Amino acid sequence: METMAEPIEPTTPVEPVSTNRAEAKGHFSKALDEAKAGAAALKAEAMEKAGAFKADAKVKGDTYKGRAGEKGDQLKADFNAYSEQAKSKAAELAVETKGKTSEAMVSLGRFATDNATTLDEKLGVKYGDYARSAAASLERNAAKLDAKSLDELGEDAREMVRKSPGTAVAVAVGAGFLLARLFRSK
Repeated sequence: METMAEPIEPTTPVEPVSTNRAEAKGHFSKALDEAKAGAAALKAEAMEKAGAFKADAKVKGDTYKGRAGEKGDQLKADFNAYSEQAKSKAAELAVETKGKTSEAMVSLGRFATDNATTLDEKLGVKYGDYARSAAASLERNAAKLDAKSLDELGEDAREMVRKSPGTAVAVAVGAGFLLARLFRSK
């Protein structure tokens, strides 16, 4: 015989299901609110640190900018001082060169004058007169050179270049060649 077992009663939760959901939603909302609050706190902390870094970077940038400006001013002053020294030295050398050129022209004129009689004897009076004429021209040009200032000579050179640039280029090439030969031999 079979006996029947007593029916098992299903166990039902003490609280209804909807209450557990509500509680879970509450916990989830609370956790979400805490996460939002934590994120806001982290954001505030990051903003504060970023502000501090920005302020520090600005101070350092201003310091470096000031130093760079001071260094730039110092370099500019040094450049100006060296530039003035170079101009002064160039002017001295130009005056010295002008004097030496004038002396060389006078010396060459005297040499031509001294040798004019020899030319008269060996080649004829005509060639001696050419030598005397060239010597007189050299001496006149040397006197003109001595009488002019460097500014006047510079203006004369500019005027000559404007009037005949081809001749100016040829003279510059010749002078460059002569200077190269002079410096190479020393």
